[in-house]
Amino acid sequence: MTILDGKKVSSDIKDEIAIEVKKMKERGEKVPHLAAIIVGNDGASMTYVNSKVKACERVGFESTMVRMSSNSSEIELLDKIEELNQNEAIDGFIIQLPLPPQINTQRVLMAVDPDKDVDGFHPTNFGKMSLDMTSFIPATPYGILELLERYDIPTKGKHTVVIGRSHIVGRPMSILMGRVGFPGNSTVTLTHRYTKNITQITSQADIIIIAVGTPNFLKAEMVKDDAVIIDVGITRVPDDNASKGYVITGDVDFENVKKKVSYITPVPGGVGPMTIAMLLKNTLLARERHRMRNPLN
Repeated sequence: MTILDGKKVSSDIKDEIAIEVKKMKERGEKVPHLAAIIVGNDGASMTYVNSKVKACERVGFESTMVRMSSNSSEIELLDKIEELNQNEAIDGFIIQLPLPPQINTQRVLMAVDPDKDVDGFHPTNFGKMSLDMTSFIPATPYGILELLERYDIPTKGKHTVVIGRSHIVGRPMSILMGRVGFPGNSTVTLTHRYTKNITQITSQADIIIIAVGTPNFLKAEMVKDDAVIIDVGITRVPDDNASKGYVITGDVDFENVKKKVSYITPVPGGVGPMTIAMLLKNTLLARERHRMRNPLN
């Protein structure tokens, strides 16, 4: 059994990006600039955004954090998005989710310029991804592809089962694993809460990608020997014996499943670190596109 070490791979990717940024500086080019909008004071969201800012510092990107109060209106947020859309200095930006209840998330994501949508959530980018066209791939699925590629895990002709159909992970993964190329060319089954006999399906899978947010959902008896397991779930589970009062748990019963499989991602330290690394990679791609269109910018 091999642990898919997202922490190490993400560190390698950041080092590679830092080298590219250094070359850009030596050529006198503008370095990538990533902005993040955060609405409210949600602790987890603040932690995520701060980690993205630190990652930008590490690789040499410029970064901007736009903070808005939790009672901001949808119009105010849309105005801020349009301001970033028009700002030539910013190559890409993200809107940290979740948003307060008074704001329509879909309307907000639609307002982002697809050329600056480094989260890959805009329908234009999702559509291009579905058609195998160059686009911004959502960062978490992009990170999973990168793990499969860097560990040289065969996907051609394999049966991949995706558990969960969210627009952020499950649905794009089902498309990407069936695309032409590597990683891809697998036969994909997309499962969800209404799927019947799910154990019968997962026990036939060569690769399982799970993102349902239910701790320890995938049990050892649901997995065949030597399968590849990608666990996207991350949940704080109360634990009086833990120093913080909780433990971080994935969607996979890790201790029991790892005894049967060939590859598995840990939680934490697997898919999570890859998400930020691939967000940086998308921002680097955005900068390159903008430079190609306007060499003077």
